[in-house]
Amino acid sequence: MRGGGRSLFRLSPMPKLRVGVVNYLNSKPLAWGFLKGHHSDLFEIAMHPPARIADLLRDGELDLGLIPAIELQRIPHLKVLPDLCIAANHEVRSVLLISRVPAAEIRRVALDENSRTSVALVRIILEDGHGLRPEYVTLAADLDAMLAGADAALLIGDPALRVDRSKYVVLDLAAEWRAMTGHAFVFALWAAAPSADLPELPFYFKSSLRYGLSSLESLVRECAAELGLDRGEVREYLTKNLTYFLRADERAGLQEFYRRCAAKGIIPAAQDIAIWQPSPSAD
Repeated sequence: MRGGGRSLFRLSPMPKLRVGVVNYLNSKPLAWGFLKGHHSDLFEIAMHPPARIADLLRDGELDLGLIPAIELQRIPHLKVLPDLCIAANHEVRSVLLISRVPAAEIRRVALDENSRTSVALVRIILEDGHGLRPEYVTLAADLDAMLAGADAALLIGDPALRVDRSKYVVLDLAAEWRAMTGHAFVFALWAAAPSADLPELPFYFKSSLRYGLSSLESLVRECAAELGLDRGEVREYLTKNLTYFLRADERAGLQEFYRRCAAKGIIPAAQDIAIWQPSPSAD
């Protein structure tokens, strides 16, 4: 110590944790606090498709991300933030298999390149639920182009919300899953890499969701205008079709999903997810 007891050294500011947020309507309540600048001193937010977030988290270019549920079985060392997810208890409306033929006649399926979890889910639905063995091909999320070379197309996120269902045979994959298993389906969860070492980390993410739910009308107004959708449709989707809490039914559905994925060889084996806990040195 010199100069009247003042230290000559200053602590460097802690680098911000890099957080990947899915650029779909379904993630907005979870991320609303962050998107409105809350805790911007701690977190740097980037918007990406879900599959891209998983890749960036795997490659160490993100510290946390809202990732497809299947990727927790593929990327080592990730920890799930407790209590939070994107799930559906019945129809989800934004994860659809859109077909130009009756379901029994589906022979070729075009898969949305932005999806990982729903790609596994559509296989389970078609193969286990409908007894089909179609060919699969991965394409960009353009429904007309997808259906030009396939009988059916898996479409997720905001593009699925805009589909005119009256023109097609449509399977809502969350509703199909509920009918098949009796459980909710979990599409995505907040996952943290080992680099995300911050005391009380889950608090900030729960706070972001609380702000989104308490500001729902503002969120609905902004998102409806951005997407060109009716406010009532957006409100119903966020409040009736989706749930953001990882409870007993959601956990049971997640375990059943992993079990079925392992049985089909989509993943090597079903592993329990690890829940984030602060490191012993964190204070």
